[in-house]
Amino acid sequence: MRTIWKFALAAAMVVVGTTAQAAGDVEQPKDIKWSHDGPFGTYDRASVQRGLQVYREVCSSCHSLRLVAFRTLRDIGLNEDEVKAVAAEYDITDGPNGDGDMFDRPGKPSDYFPSPFANSNAARASNNGALPPDFSLIVKARPGHSDYLYSLITGYSDPPADVTLGDGMSYNPYFPGHQIAMAAPLSDDAVEYADGTSATVDQMARDVVSFLAWAGDPYMEQRRGLGVKVVLFLVILTLLLYAAKRKVWSDLH
Repeated sequence: MRTIWKFALAAAMVVVGTTAQAAGDVEQPKDIKWSHDGPFGTYDRASVQRGLQVYREVCSSCHSLRLVAFRTLRDIGLNEDEVKAVAAEYDITDGPNGDGDMFDRPGKPSDYFPSPFANSNAARASNNGALPPDFSLIVKARPGHSDYLYSLITGYSDPPADVTLGDGMSYNPYFPGHQIAMAAPLSDDAVEYADGTSATVDQMARDVVSFLAWAGDPYMEQRRGLGVKVVLFLVILTLLLYAAKRKVWSDLH
């Protein structure tokens, strides 16, 4: 039994060591200042709305957002009619109907963003064998969070002379192994912002990362606001208890 445990421990150390070595080969993410960082951070609503546009027009052809309901877009500043209009642009599979068949219908605010592919095999077949990750929690799920995703999106470059890329792969120093199946997703003026903002790669990357940060933690502002109120309450309570203690013990002296 002890031999088995030693073998398992050795195997685990090899796996951890290999993972650490691969991770150490990745370039450190750029240090970006985000409005939602820090204990008092808040989402930049204008940036988040532009990011929604970038996701819909660029990213949604490959990446799902299956944990986000259309109705939650009200939280980023869209009104009811705008939410309904966004939802209606998507076909949602529903059913079965009276004949026992599934059918497609326009989306409703209560629906969730649908996947662009019928299943994972279809997704791999369309993406050089790679499975595009769901974007619902992508910012929270990656070390470096917003900085990492921004760096990855903007980090595409020509490979060094001593690097040979595999078929269909692109060079990105922020990705483990430096080779990624996804081609550079953004180019200047890939979208036309309704508010007139210049759609540079940098701007679009910042906006879509802000949107995905919100998608992964839509209640962050409420949670932090509650935390501030709790801290203030505890401070006031402590002062009152201290004043009460001084009053009680002053009589005994």
